[in-house]
Amino acid sequence: MGSELLLLILFGTLLVGVFLGFPVAFVMLGSGLIVGFLGQGSCFFHTLMFRTYGVMEHYELVAIPLFVFMGVMLERSGVAERLFSAFHYTLGGLRGGLALTTVAICTIMAAATGIVGASVVSMGLFALPAMLKRNYDKGLSSGAVCAGGTLGILIPPSVMLVVYGPMAAISVGRLFMGAVFPGLILSGLYMIYILLRCYLNPKLGPAMDKAERSIGTKKKIWLIVTSLLPTLFVILAVMGSIFFGLATPTAAAATGALAAMLLALGYRKLTFKVMHQSMLASLRVTAMIMWTVVGAFVFTGAFMSVGGGVVVKDFLLSIPVGPMSLVLIMGVAFLILGFVMEWVGIIPILVPIFTPVLKQIGIDPLWAAIVFCMIMQTSFLTPPMAPTLFYLKGVAPPEINFGKHIIAGVLPFLAIQILGVLLVIFFPQLATWLPSIMYR
Repeated sequence: MGSELLLLILFGTLLVGVFLGFPVAFVMLGSGLIVGFLGQGSCFFHTLMFRTYGVMEHYELVAIPLFVFMGVMLERSGVAERLFSAFHYTLGGLRGGLALTTVAICTIMAAATGIVGASVVSMGLFALPAMLKRNYDKGLSSGAVCAGGTLGILIPPSVMLVVYGPMAAISVGRLFMGAVFPGLILSGLYMIYILLRCYLNPKLGPAMDKAERSIGTKKKIWLIVTSLLPTLFVILAVMGSIFFGLATPTAAAATGALAAMLLALGYRKLTFKVMHQSMLASLRVTAMIMWTVVGAFVFTGAFMSVGGGVVVKDFLLSIPVGPMSLVLIMGVAFLILGFVMEWVGIIPILVPIFTPVLKQIGIDPLWAAIVFCMIMQTSFLTPPMAPTLFYLKGVAPPEINFGKHIIAGVLPFLAIQILGVLLVIFFPQLATWLPSIMYR
């Protein structure tokens, strides 16, 4: 068979399997095995063995179960609920104050967990009902929870960056540093949007009554100290050890997991049941991620073995446009796949194909990585995949409609995410300055 026919079979079976609802990991694994066997015969199974082993020997990937465990343990410890209690008394007097509180807590949780599900589920359980109780707009409330939750996949310690680094031969620590400002900028843009909308239309997010939020200065300070400082302790344990060169990201993940356990112990939530649930949840998420990475590696191996890498490389380099336009074309590929796949399947497919092209046209792989990761962040808000929308729907009160409130509510935040991508594209220093300082 010719390369063109094999590539058609490879992507055809992938799309059919995904749209039929089969797990992405096994669809990629099956498509790769079929095309690899048709293209190389039985010797492809040796390639399969070596590529699977290559995934498992990546030392950086050890950080995945540790970061996931850290996030789950923080969720079980009730830290998000404590933070909400502290912030909503502080910001509740502003128009849209509870929505601002939601985004602020999601930002803090993102810097302490590295995963999306923990923030969205936590905010959906107590922040969303609190906003609805005070007559907040259902769409704005749902959008704030979903968009704020997506910050967990960009702001370090992000599990997505841990997977991206080995695929592109980029230091995970440099990726962490590069994602700090883009993540904080997105958080700030979300807050500005909420403030502007609620200022122009106070009915969307009415301010809390003064009597409702007057609990005394001492109690406010106590709430903030007992909720914010312990969380900052976990963040410092992870990011601080990386910032100051005390530990690699993998070692910092272990430090963060220990710090999360100590925090749960301090809140008297570290029971055998919590440990068992946290370890089981971490095992499930890690197994899902690793199976998807292995499947994507096999898929990419089949793609390369039938000449797909050469075809894509020659095609991109033959397009009569400049390097920045090529980066935008690659970004569109990440965006399109984000509609039907999660980031964990997209990265092992596209990154090994695009990285050599980026180097050949003189583009900084670190800057491109942050741009692509920000684009993949939009996949959490774009149906039919859109994990955060389904996370929220699973825990939202019954009066929240999936289409009318959740999907409609996230559209403005999706536009803000695209604005954030454009800012990093036009101002690369937002992603490259901090790594250049920290890794000089």
